[in-house]
Amino acid sequence: MRLYLQTVPGSADAPRYVQITLEQDLLGGWTLYRESGTQGGRATLKREQYLERDEAIAAFEKTRDAQLKRGFRLMFSQGQDGPYGR
Repeated sequence: MRLYLQTVPGSADAPRYVQITLEQDLLGGWTLYRESGTQGGRATLKREQYLERDEAIAAFEKTRDAQLKRGFRLMFSQGQDGPYGR
């Protein structure tokens, strides 16, 4: 699953973005990646690992909700068709 969120560009400031990605690893665990930064500028990447899928999805949704509260808008979404993914 992947989400790309972005702020509304200001007058002279470049927009900020957050990309949240959830991937399953080869051993059956889950990794949540959070990349954030300024469009065309520096970025920060954070990684969290989870053993259970439900834990990982809860963290993904919590991260998404926090960014939406901060004023980011959803620009792109990929993955998870139904309530439980595949």
